[in-house]
Amino acid sequence: MENYQEILESGRLEQYALGELDPAARAEVEAQASRYPEVREELDALLAGLDVYAEAHAITPPAGMRERVLGRVLAEIGTAAPTAPAAAPAPEVPTMRVSASNPHVASPPPAAAPTARRSGWAIAASVALLLSLVGNALLYTNLQQTRSDLAVALSEQTRFASATQVMERRLSSTQEQLHVLRSPDEYKLVALAGTPAHPTARARVLFNKVAHRVYVDVAQLPPLPPGKQYQLWALDQGKPVDAGVLTAATTAGDGLQQMKDIGSAQAFAMTVEPTGGSAGPTLDTMTVIGNI
Repeated sequence: MENYQEILESGRLEQYALGELDPAARAEVEAQASRYPEVREELDALLAGLDVYAEAHAITPPAGMRERVLGRVLAEIGTAAPTAPAAAPAPEVPTMRVSASNPHVASPPPAAAPTARRSGWAIAASVALLLSLVGNALLYTNLQQTRSDLAVALSEQTRFASATQVMERRLSSTQEQLHVLRSPDEYKLVALAGTPAHPTARARVLFNKVAHRVYVDVAQLPPLPPGKQYQLWALDQGKPVDAGVLTAATTAGDGLQQMKDIGSAQAFAMTVEPTGGSAGPTLDTMTVIGNI
């Protein structure tokens, strides 16, 4: 089952803010944001940060650029107007006789439409369109660069947050171990000595009879074959009770490991079991044992 912390560390919120998810993935993120207030708060913060970042890195066109371009266009329009040609001699217009039987009069030819003004406005419209396209291209390029920079920043932030969480967990674990070692009145120290088959093996268990907490500290254990894991057992009235399996770090002697809570015990022992542990101990693989 997922939790909001796994969602925050997955990086999918950053992909959602940058528009890199398909519709199905975006719907899933929105559902998670509705389910967890922490996810909604982080997603809103990312979206707000994207807007602020884009606004802060927007490129402003150089001052006077619009005026210079439009001035050049108007100058070109002025020079593009055709000069009036020299007056040509008027053609001889034939006269027509009007009689009662043929009352027709010749009509003059239509005047040519002015095209110079329409040509100027067409040039102006073309240049204005060109300016708009150039401006849009600049804005799009700037937006793409901003998104790229923001993606890098968010990735670095995610890595830093993950490293910080790891350090916080390690610090909390170290503080807890220090408390256990400094509380001899609360924790009973049980020394586990090696069996005849493993005489150099040594470990110890710290057992709190009131809180029922159990910690194990390894001094030296034989290397494990592949697919095997050490398992701790509490012996209560001669009956073995599973106290959990040891991690690889604990087996190597890297600090204390908290095991399963045990209500009552008179001794502790450790055996070699398949990875994940067994329901009962394999007695011929017992490595260390000690009485309280």
